[in-house]
Amino acid sequence: LQSPHGFIAAGGFNGVYRGVMAAAAGSSPGAALFFGTYETMKPAVARLQARYLGKEASSPALTHMIAASIGEAAACLVRVPTEVLKSKMQTNASGASTLSSTLQLVLSEKDGRAFASSIFGGLYRGYGITLMREVPFAFIQFPLYERMKIEWGKLQGKQTSPLQAAMCGSLAGGVAAGVTTPLDVVKTRLMLGSDKLGVPYIGARDVIGRIIKEEGSGVLLSGIQPRVMWISIGGFVFFGAYESYRSFLMSSFASY
Repeated sequence: LQSPHGFIAAGGFNGVYRGVMAAAAGSSPGAALFFGTYETMKPAVARLQARYLGKEASSPALTHMIAASIGEAAACLVRVPTEVLKSKMQTNASGASTLSSTLQLVLSEKDGRAFASSIFGGLYRGYGITLMREVPFAFIQFPLYERMKIEWGKLQGKQTSPLQAAMCGSLAGGVAAGVTTPLDVVKTRLMLGSDKLGVPYIGARDVIGRIIKEEGSGVLLSGIQPRVMWISIGGFVFFGAYESYRSFLMSSFASY
């Protein structure tokens, strides 16, 4: 939906599951990097706030925002190459029929438009704009998620269960997904590298300007419905599994 070629020309429903191997390969390490960093940074940021602002002026929401942003920066080291490969495969790019051929194709793109392209080729194309998407996403999602858990816990007089936390994560993720869809469109175009005529994109500003001028501003919301849907569903599974395993580990350590 976000491809400059259009949905049908980019493969339509025939390409819905193209790139699933790339997505699967990067999913676990990306999630591990994020949550490992997020949970490590939460107490560290809270201590810094208490030291420099005082306990009374400290903000839990700010703690979650900063910790989640640092977590996203770490996770993007895995997530961006995964997204680049997946985008190439899903849009039926020439030479991107398999995961190995797509990786070779992307590694050969040493045109200087991606971070350290002489070493990684185009694997980190769009790293900056991905951070620009993920950081606002985290700023919205995690304070909402943590606050909803707290308020739900207060209403029922006990901590939320993993199922309830999953519902909070689903709702928070859906809201964040809708708000950050324009950034996702820009990120996708940058990762694809060029428009439908093969003219290369030069930075996020160029992408936004050309989309508005040539296709209309409404294109910046392309794919908002499936994006909100899959992130809401994914958030339910993601946070549900995370909270379940976290509860299991905490109860296991408490028994020793």
